[in-house]
Amino acid sequence: MAPFDAVKGKPRLGLNPGIADSTTSLDCPATISMATRTTPSDASSAARALPRAIGPLGSTAVVVGTIIGSGIFLVPHNVAQQVGSVGSLFLTWIVGGALSLAGALSLAELGTAMPEAGGVYVYLREAYGKLFAFLYGWGVLLVINSGSIATLGVAFGIYSASLIPLSAFQQKLVAAGVIALLTFINILGVRKGAAVQTIFTLAKLTGLAIIMGFALFATRAVPVVATQPLPTPHTTFSSFGVALIGVLWACEGWHMLSFNAGEVKDPARVLPRSYLLGTSLVVAVYLGANWAYLRVLPLPALAQNQRVAFKAMEVFAGSWGATFVSVLILCSIFGALNGNVLGGPRVYFAMARDRVFFASVGRVHPKFETPALAILIQGIWAIVLAVSGTFEQLYTYVITSGWLFYGAATLAVVILRRRRPALARPYRVWGYPAVPIAFTLVAFAIIANAFVRKPGESLIGIGIILLGVPIYLGWTVLLRRRNT
Repeated sequence: MAPFDAVKGKPRLGLNPGIADSTTSLDCPATISMATRTTPSDASSAARALPRAIGPLGSTAVVVGTIIGSGIFLVPHNVAQQVGSVGSLFLTWIVGGALSLAGALSLAELGTAMPEAGGVYVYLREAYGKLFAFLYGWGVLLVINSGSIATLGVAFGIYSASLIPLSAFQQKLVAAGVIALLTFINILGVRKGAAVQTIFTLAKLTGLAIIMGFALFATRAVPVVATQPLPTPHTTFSSFGVALIGVLWACEGWHMLSFNAGEVKDPARVLPRSYLLGTSLVVAVYLGANWAYLRVLPLPALAQNQRVAFKAMEVFAGSWGATFVSVLILCSIFGALNGNVLGGPRVYFAMARDRVFFASVGRVHPKFETPALAILIQGIWAIVLAVSGTFEQLYTYVITSGWLFYGAATLAVVILRRRRPALARPYRVWGYPAVPIAFTLVAFAIIANAFVRKPGESLIGIGIILLGVPIYLGWTVLLRRRNT
């Protein structure tokens, strides 16, 4: 999960048909003259495509590692508060996993048809136009992805304090340091970023397997006795919906691989398999983890203890188990953080190649073959958000808007099937059109629920996104004047 819960033919490779080389792109009013005097090296950097360096293991690790963050260690508590039986609890996780898989497989169709850097941004552009896509990119940079990185960085600092005594200021330094470290690693090359993702994905899967192993073999563990009854004795349609939102929150991040579609080897084959395998593996692991928690935390106790993994391992293995969970959560957050650092800059890179963002952001580093400036800009902004703490309110305002774009992206499968029937689609989503439409309806239902429950915050969030409209219009006016 991205945010912290507590608190065929030859692909186009990121260049749009009919759009001039990005060395003619608009940079900014103060540097227009500089943009026109590019050196041969600059021109080569601007025209170069990102290398296809992510294989099947790395792409699957992006799916799994970005989804599994802190959610599975905390959200089962929230779900247990809304359901009246163990069967309802598991049904909630199954439905949430199936919906996430529907969204992932929908993006797989779009990704194999348009295997470009930027993913969701590209799909929105092709289905709804540049303005709508720009608003998504604006939101991703401003807070949706940068805010996720900030929250994960802060969470890493908080959980580090459970192992080493740290003041609040030191926790923020840790947050800034881990963001800076992963930004540096991902600038050095996509292979290095993918390698980090693979290593920490395997680590967190191993850790969760150990928890399940304790649940299976620790026969002497004494279940925790709840001191209060279940908050929701009987599952209702409304309470199930609230619980489902928590599960979908824990499953968020399945879209991140789309950002790196332009760097995946053999995308027609790898993307669908990675989406299917990665999301299915996450669902299986989540079900297994809930089963393990329930071994020592009956449903009322699960609803009473927020740090469910910590409490379960404390029962299984004493203080050692609690320390193990703290280390596991740090590994899990680190992997999810890396997935966000790896994916987000590809959106800004695609925006620059569309000439709706600074041209320099669309250049590929001549040595590292990464969108280095895009990664650096994101890293600096995420550190500012993490250290200042302003991300907390911004993220609350804008995160719901993300579901608007997720729903629109899956609906793009239906729109582009009708609008561009001749588009080569090496993979077609199963159960079309029910699968993408089902996810779209759920996404829009989440938005509607947010407006009902928190109308003020939701309106502010939409307003923040819409601030991108005058920026986009101003940018296009400057570009038009420059070209005349």
